[in-house]
Amino acid sequence: MIALPRDPKRKFMKMAIDKSREGIARGQTPFGACVVNNGDVVSCAHNKVWASTDITAHAEIVAIREACSKLGTINLSGCVIYATTEPCPMCFSAIHWANIGEVVFGASIADAKAYGFQELTISNEAMKEMGQSKVKITRGFMAREALAVFMEWAARTGRKTY
Repeated sequence: MIALPRDPKRKFMKMAIDKSREGIARGQTPFGACVVNNGDVVSCAHNKVWASTDITAHAEIVAIREACSKLGTINLSGCVIYATTEPCPMCFSAIHWANIGEVVFGASIADAKAYGFQELTISNEAMKEMGQSKVKITRGFMAREALAVFMEWAARTGRKTY
């Protein structure tokens, strides 16, 4: 059995990182996300863009869809989402629309772009300010561990970006 960190934030981010590694093992890209409500994991997902041939199947979107389905609502007020990488504009918008209270992420959009992903380099802070969103943003949490996943993915043959 693998010991999880005692700090809840570290535990949930480690779960997102582990989920991203699961996705990599399945031929997906290095992204993972967990939605947590009152200290309980509601959903944890990896990116499924290539598996589903759905460009919107980012880890955050998959995790939000699963959380909404499990909780029977589109209102995820009180939830926190842990993402291995700064959510792209589409994912940040979904976080905002779902009323998720906080996003905690490791690597930055610039990091994803450096690994070849076609990113719109609009930070979550800029989107929050422009859209007057109330989402709390915790940037760079366990960034070193999140970047390690990108390096593992980059070392694989047959990897694909989008």
